[in-house]
Amino acid sequence: MLHRKIYQLCCDGREVWIFLRDQQRWIERARILDIEGDLVTLRYETEEEEENCSWEEMVRLESIGAVTQKLASVPKGNIEPMVSEECPEAEQIPNNRFPDPNLD
Repeated sequence: MLHRKIYQLCCDGREVWIFLRDQQRWIERARILDIEGDLVTLRYETEEEEENCSWEEMVRLESIGAVTQKLASVPKGNIEPMVSEECPEAEQIPNNRFPDPNLD
């Protein structure tokens, strides 16, 4: 089951967070490049002492403990979200949801 899911994530090309059980660490924002047998090839970047490093790593399928992916993100604060022109009116957020604090 995990092999099929990782293959699907590889085909989608989305960023994933992978937990390696044997090393007890997370690999963040990785892309799954290839699956060959029980080896999974990952590519990710890290920032070390003002230096960006790009890594390509091969891990065994059995060492992968968890795979997560970001589904969506929403900015915090009093920011008006962008709405597509094709968004049905019934699904739109009302304009008065975020009252203007300068209207005193």
